[in-house]
Amino acid sequence: MPRINRSTPEALGIPSSAILAFINAIEAQQIGLHSFMLVRHGQVAAEGWWQPYAPERHHTLFSLTKSFTSTAVGLAVSEGRLSLDDAVISFFPDRLPARVSRHLAAMKVRHLLGMATGHHKDTTMALFKSPDGDWVRAFLAQPVKHAPGAPFVYNNGATYMLSAILQSLTGQTLFDYLTPRLFEPLGINPPGWESDPRGINAGAFGLALRTEDIACFGQLYLQKGQWQGRQLIPAAWVEQATSIQTQHIKKTDNDWEQGYGFQFWRCRHNAYRGDGAFGQFCLGMPDQDAVLAMTSGQNDMQAVLDQVWAHLLPAFQAEVLPANPAVLTELSARAAALRLPLPAGAPNSPLAAGLSGKTFKLRSNRVLKLSTARFDFAPGQVTLTLNGAKGEDVLPAGSAAWLPGLSRLDPAGEQPVASAYAWTAPDTLELKCYFVNTPFCHTLTAHFTGTDVKIEHTVNVSFGPTRFPDLHGTQVKTKPGLQA
Repeated sequence: MPRINRSTPEALGIPSSAILAFINAIEAQQIGLHSFMLVRHGQVAAEGWWQPYAPERHHTLFSLTKSFTSTAVGLAVSEGRLSLDDAVISFFPDRLPARVSRHLAAMKVRHLLGMATGHHKDTTMALFKSPDGDWVRAFLAQPVKHAPGAPFVYNNGATYMLSAILQSLTGQTLFDYLTPRLFEPLGINPPGWESDPRGINAGAFGLALRTEDIACFGQLYLQKGQWQGRQLIPAAWVEQATSIQTQHIKKTDNDWEQGYGFQFWRCRHNAYRGDGAFGQFCLGMPDQDAVLAMTSGQNDMQAVLDQVWAHLLPAFQAEVLPANPAVLTELSARAAALRLPLPAGAPNSPLAAGLSGKTFKLRSNRVLKLSTARFDFAPGQVTLTLNGAKGEDVLPAGSAAWLPGLSRLDPAGEQPVASAYAWTAPDTLELKCYFVNTPFCHTLTAHFTGTDVKIEHTVNVSFGPTRFPDLHGTQVKTKPGLQA
């Protein structure tokens, strides 16, 4: 059930043509947006999901999670559980290094919030590599080279420590603490929150939400913490969190150089945002009384915001605009039919009939640890079945539509996917597989030569390599009359 009322762009002072121009630019530049929801004056002006993404799906937020952790700290401060000037070491007297440096001793909660802990680099890998799984002890053991307060260093470990502090104070995980205070009042039902080996929510990442959840959170902040007549979070915290707390580098036309609040970024045009890797955005525009929620799979996150500033920002008008039924109808039809591009090529190949039902034994591959690949063809469809150390993946793919399935290709384990295929040459089959709760799209390109196959494997965005080692296989010989 929608939690934000719907209206029309013109009724909210936005030309439908401007939103169409935004969609056109996103697609022309292949920016890879997965969804958007534009809210103005508390009502949805326009929304859309590029198939195979859909409104009901949760989408991994990555660092947009940080803004929710910040909100929890604001609530805890308002409840008198802690103050921004509390020393970080005061919460963990039994986890401190043998020698507490003066810079570590000077580190306060506000420094964690503002990414100004005094560290010279992000502490994330030190936490991940902690041999005993004690991320708190690992964070406190890292050298603090500068006096807290400067310089700005984007630091996932700092946000994690906020989660650890709240759990030490409340006896609850961040997830449990926020559920009655934030998630339930906003109608948000996250599937969970990733945790460290000791059961402390990661804080810096780990949430997955629906696009409308993101929009509701953004609207809550735009309304200074009020929601349906209740003050869910203090207005003073909203002001603090979204204002500059750490001015790290000079201002330019880059939206990552406008200053940092308490787990929110400042933007150009007096806007602010929570954001996550590969283009997960909760963008607040107070001057326009607008919120824009977006999910995507894009390395160049600035490119996403540039389209917002180019097409949407100039379009906001102070007054209601005359109705424009023709353009509104065009926008509505376009938004309802959004779809990520299918692989380009032919739906069939002369080789398909001879390959259908054939199994290829794959040579040793240490990354995916796959043992066999089987291809089954039907009109307008191919099913790729992969077997390996993690079990069996059955990936149906359509030539004219994204078909649902489940896959373990991603390191996070079995996840829902949607796949499509095309023959890019008579001997080359391309299969794209979107992990529809994430930004990730894996592309498997099979080159057939006689009884051999080479499968190239790439991913659209990644924290590491985007190309994996090729898979090589040979068709399994079968006895006459038997199918592989």
